[in-house]
Amino acid sequence: MRQAEIYLYGRLAGLLTEDENGYTFQYDVGYLANDPVRLSVNFPLQQGVFFDRTLFPFFDGLIPEGWLLEIAVDNWKLDPDDRMGLLLACCRDCVGAASVREVPQ
Repeated sequence: MRQAEIYLYGRLAGLLTEDENGYTFQYDVGYLANDPVRLSVNFPLQQGVFFDRTLFPFFDGLIPEGWLLEIAVDNWKLDPDDRMGLLLACCRDCVGAASVREVPQ
C-alpha cells in the first residue's frame, strides 16, 4: 500500500491511497471545515471516500508526458507503467495549484 498527501494551494486537501483493490481519495476533515476548494469536478466536496480501479484522471493528469517523462524515467530509473510511482516521484512541485507528497511507510 502506498499513500500520498494531496495539497491544494499549499493546504492539505486529502489522502490518496493505492492498494491491491485500486485507488481511493478522501478529503481531509480539517480541509472540508475550512473554506475548501474542490480538486476537480470529479471530486465534489464531501466526507465520503472516492474509489477507482485505476488512478483517477485528475492525478494521472499531473504526471509529466513526452520528453519530460522520458527524462524522469531514465534518470530516476522509474517504471513508466507505475502511475502511482510516477505521481509520487514527479509531482511534489507540479505546475499549478496541486502537489503530491508521499506518506512514508
